[in-house]
Amino acid sequence: QVQVMEFGGGLGQAGGSLRLTCVVSGSPGIFSFSPVSWYRQAPQKQRELVARIQMDGSVDYGNDVNGRFAISRDNAKNTVYLQMDKLKPDDTAVYYCYTIYQRTSYWGQGTQVTVSS
Repeated sequence: QVQVMEFGGGLGQAGGSLRLTCVVSGSPGIFSFSPVSWYRQAPQKQRELVARIQMDGSVDYGNDVNGRFAISRDNAKNTVYLQMDKLKPDDTAVYYCYTIYQRTSYWGQGTQVTVSS
């Protein structure tokens, strides 16, 4: 079975940093041939795209996090990272790792990020 697992959530301080990790496994080629994204969902808000990284390394960011967050991937480890700098209380949300492979979507369980002011 395909597995998507997130690590690194927790408490952060406004202006500080956290790093989230996403590990994708379970099917040959799923990581190497798939884009990987981070989404987040805050209370009473819709899920929104945080960052996306393509197979060629190109990246896209949501407007609110552009310039503060950085997504990267390590294909050898089937791992995607989200470096979160200059945290704001508005970054508080459940963060989900997502990938689509062979027209099937795979989501992690989510990891809670809480940023105090």
